[in-house]
Amino acid sequence: MAKRPPIAPTKPQTAPHPQANFWRRLGAWLYDALIVLALLMVGGALGLGVANLLVATGLATLKEGEDAAHLLQHPLYSAWLAAIMIGFYGWFWVRGGQTIGMRAWRLRIQNQDGSNIRFTQALIRMATSAFGLGNLLALFGKRAFQDIWAECEVVVLSKEENRALLDRE
Repeated sequence: MAKRPPIAPTKPQTAPHPQANFWRRLGAWLYDALIVLALLMVGGALGLGVANLLVATGLATLKEGEDAAHLLQHPLYSAWLAAIMIGFYGWFWVRGGQTIGMRAWRLRIQNQDGSNIRFTQALIRMATSAFGLGNLLALFGKRAFQDIWAECEVVVLSKEENRALLDRE
């Protein structure tokens, strides 16, 4: 009788990551909110500087009694601030799956297969999150409203996995 070759040991299957609960999401959201607020303050100061520059060079005119701050009510200024927020979340989510707050709380946003989300998914996630209120659904289930719509998940990483992601960058 012929001898069978030994069976190579199979790689143990790693357990799927646990879904992030509401409290971890809230912690990361608060942390990121402080960072976004700081970015918006810097962006607002730049916007005010540009408004003053436009008035000083005569490219923008003001009515009697108005100052350059009146130009900050223009829709372009709102679009500028929105671009800052979209850029912050879009950059971090698409590039590595973690914002700064998510790193601190060991969270990662990813597709079901573990890959990074696409920018369109990030946009869908931002549009459906209602400034973080979509996370309330995580109190009753495993995923938040924005995760369902963007077809992604937020998982909790181990300390080692979180450090490995930081070391890759």
